[in-house]
Amino acid sequence: MNDVTIYHNPACSTSRNTLALLRERGAEPRVVEYLKSPPSRDELKRLIAQMGLAVRDVLRRKGTPYEELGLDDPAWTDEQLLDFMLQHPILIQRPIVATPLGARLGRPPEAVLEILPGTQGQRT
Repeated sequence: MNDVTIYHNPACSTSRNTLALLRERGAEPRVVEYLKSPPSRDELKRLIAQMGLAVRDVLRRKGTPYEELGLDDPAWTDEQLLDFMLQHPILIQRPIVATPLGARLGRPPEAVLEILPGTQGQRT
């Protein structure tokens, strides 16, 4: 399974656990350290749409400039929030896993099994 991508932060235990789960299930994903190589605007929008989440649902609050930027203000549009995520990739919730079957936020890590080819419905 080489058609799996994980948007990964190696400093995050949940991200590390998700990567380990993917490998345990036979996937050797393309690992994108999104803090070093953030997704493009179009890619981020596509991932969010594939996850079926609102842009706000993908904003990370803890350990980020979320509070100082005032991102809890409902006046910010999705496009403006995307701008902030691209300027400050630490604001992007992680890990995000993408496969030909869709994309999922790996919180908890087992959530990604729904989209891992050959493992749908096989949660541990």
